This record gives sequence, structure tokens and C-alpha cells, in this order.
Amino acid sequence: MKIAIIGAGNLGISIAKGILHSNGATTMYLTKRHPGNIKEFEKYGNVTVSSDNSLAVKQSDILIFSVQPGHFEAILNEVKEHLTEKHVIISTITGFSIDKIESIIGENTFIIRSMPNTAISVGKSMTCICSNKMGTKRIDLAKAIFNRMGHSMEIPESQMQAATVICASGIAFWMRLIRATTQGAIQLGFDAKEAQELAMHTCNGAAALLIESGNHPEEEIDRVTTPMGCTIEGLNEMEHQGLSSSLIRGIVTSFEKITQIRKG
Repeated sequence: MKIAIIGAGNLGISIAKGILHSNGATTMYLTKRHPGNIKEFEKYGNVTVSSDNSLAVKQSDILIFSVQPGHFEAILNEVKEHLTEKHVIISTITGFSIDKIESIIGENTFIIRSMPNTAISVGKSMTCICSNKMGTKRIDLAKAIFNRMGHSMEIPESQMQAATVICASGIAFWMRLIRATTQGAIQLGFDAKEAQELAMHTCNGAAALLIESGNHPEEEIDRVTTPMGCTIEGLNEMEHQGLSSSLIRGIVTSFEKITQIRKG
């Protein structure tokens, strides 16, 4: 696959790493207004780093846009004359609807919106995908790309803002929970490096248990709680202090903020 990533910032670079580490591209173009600090990617041999978006489009079939929302419309107008019937447009732009993309480049184009997270750089992204009518013909292609770098799910476009909170912002939420567990482990006597190692791998194991078993979290909780034991005592204290309600309120607050941004 000939892939261009238009806008090689933090997310764009994460996507590039995920694709390259999974050998998912025949050639890759990475574009950035000031590309000097990403020149290292040319060591892969099949990667070209450039500030020329039009060149990247002309040399590629799959175009992954990862630019700031305020710049996206101008970039689409810049490259639309170079788009052909072969191009697949994959947008990672928060709040930029398919209708708006179609109004700029036309509806007879394969258009897919995706919401990956930064874990894509280590092959563990949860990526949500939706498309326009034409894009349904390429949705399996998009899923194949993102499944090489984690897990993907097709959802209605109406749920993309919620997916942004759960999957993209969710990385930060889980990092904060891991940090809190690390701090607790330090308080119990582990040094900082040991504490983080314990927290990270325990979190990874908990997720793997659910993924592999398909069980509800409470089923796995029941396996490690015993009557009058230390686990249930700790869980109850966390709930008394508002663990679940705080997390849910944080998720809803993030969703309300992203809704305000879109309306603005």
C-alpha cells in the first residue's frame, strides 16, 4: 500500500510507527510544515519526508490526514485537484464531519473517519471507524490497516465524539489510574521503578483477562474477592471515596467539552 500521512505530529507519527513496525506500507510519505525533526524516518528506506502535501497525494493511494482541525479545510482545498478515483481519504480530525469533507472534495470519494489513540505506535490502539456511502466499499481496507496496529470497531458517525473521549482521551484516564496505583505501591514500600512495573503489568493483565475470556469485569472481580478479605475491603473504600462516580463524571465532562468545541 502507498500511504501518505498528511500532518506528522504526535498522532501522525504514532500512526506512522504502527504502520512501519507492522510492515503495512510499500511506500510512505510523511508531511509536515517544518519536517526537519522527522527526517529520521527516512532511515526506513521506503519513507519520504516532505512539506509538500500535493506531492505526497500524487505519490500515494491511501491518505491519512492528521492535522489540526483549523488547518484541515485549507489542506483539503490545496490537494483536492490531485485526488483521483483511486484515493482513499482517512481522516483522524476530531469534530470534522464527513458532510463537511464531502462539501470540499465531493461525495464521490472514498471517505473514512477514524479515531485511533496514541497506543497505535505500539500496536495496541482502539480505533473507531465510520464512512460515507462510497467509503463503505473501503471500510474493510481501513479496518485491515488499523487492525495491524491494535483493534478497530465500525460505529455510526453520531458516536464518533463519544469514541474520542473513551478511546483517545481514555489513554490519559488509564495513565492516571496507573500512576495512582504506582503511588500506592510506593507508599507500601516498593521503589518507584518497581511500583510502576507492578502497576503497568497488572493493568495489562486485567485487560487481557477480559479480552481473552469475554467475561464481564465483575466476574473477574469475584474471582479475587473473598468474604472479609483485603480485596473487597479495598474496593469498598475506593467506592466510598467515589472511584467509579468520579471516573464516569470525568468521561461525561470530557464529552460535554468536545461537544462545546464542535458547536463553537
